[in-house]
Amino acid sequence: MTETPDDVLFESFDFGGVSLDNRVGLAPMTRTSATDDGLATEEMVRYYAKFARGGFSFLITEGVYTDFQYSQGYLNQPGLVSDEQIEAWTRVTDAVHEEGAPIFAQLMHAGAISQGNPHADETAGPSTVQPVGEQSPLYGGEGEFPTPKELTLDDLDVAKAGFVDAAENALEAGFDGVELHGANGYLLNEFLAADANQREDEYGGDIESRVRFPREVLGAVREAMPDDFVVGIRISQEKANDDAYEWPGGENDAEVVFSELSAAGADYIHVTETDITAPAFGDAGPTLADLAVEYSDTAVIANGGLGDPDAARQAVENGADLVTLGTSALANPDWPRKVAAGEELADFDFEKTLLPQATISDHEVPDAEAVPSDD
Repeated sequence: MTETPDDVLFESFDFGGVSLDNRVGLAPMTRTSATDDGLATEEMVRYYAKFARGGFSFLITEGVYTDFQYSQGYLNQPGLVSDEQIEAWTRVTDAVHEEGAPIFAQLMHAGAISQGNPHADETAGPSTVQPVGEQSPLYGGEGEFPTPKELTLDDLDVAKAGFVDAAENALEAGFDGVELHGANGYLLNEFLAADANQREDEYGGDIESRVRFPREVLGAVREAMPDDFVVGIRISQEKANDDAYEWPGGENDAEVVFSELSAAGADYIHVTETDITAPAFGDAGPTLADLAVEYSDTAVIANGGLGDPDAARQAVENGADLVTLGTSALANPDWPRKVAAGEELADFDFEKTLLPQATISDHEVPDAEAVPSDD
């Protein structure tokens, strides 16, 4: 990669156990491209390896389900539950490592907005509150979300154990870390949201109580993993089914969320909104990334609307340690190399890439010869 000594995007960064050669990573993106039984495919091997080859210093996978009960969110979503799923992901991690980058598995429990789970005949969430909005055709859904069952305390123990087990499976599969999906309206995010979480026990009520379950899950995963294995969490206000949602307590809620998750041992907090450069609350004030920097004592990753290199640089200059790219990476799987070389970036083509569904398209998969074989 071209040397860019004065560019903050190309400074190195170290998590303690994992070293990065620049500040730009691949964001997690749902692609519903696994087999029916949740196995990563050879197309996924080549898909992920190309981003490492393109200069992204770390990759975060699409959301991976964590148990064979309520966690799966979409049909053809990959899992990290069975021995066969571990083996399939090992092929992905080997290919990415061969290209010189670390890769983190995003561990996801879909909660009440699951729209495709062959392991359960109902959805489950913090409370019996029907999610607003409608299921996404991009991921094979249609119509309103059903009203979920309320997870019992025993159910919460099972969900927490699923995250821990999946993290242990990720380690076995060769991942360098895991990211807990606490954003976009899925289970951990639902606990943070006052509209979805109307529990009357220790996990519901004020923000200190609503953050308790995500903090417990994060702490349990951190405790179970080796010190040099990265454990992060992704956080947003926005939901996949409600992009206008904001935490009702404003900056006070942000302070509690970020300080509590930092104290639980997160190696990073990955904040994401459609536009992470916009004020978090109302029309003025700090961004969600600004608040994560202010109120946490850990690395902060910013995501959302940072495909312009100047916007990405500004996010780092404003205090974020790292940035991740989603659709800009789909359009430019070699974005870091292009930016380092001063080359023009391609625009994202939504129709070509994500319609009629988000499944990985043929044009996104390099030839098999581009990925090392087992021989």
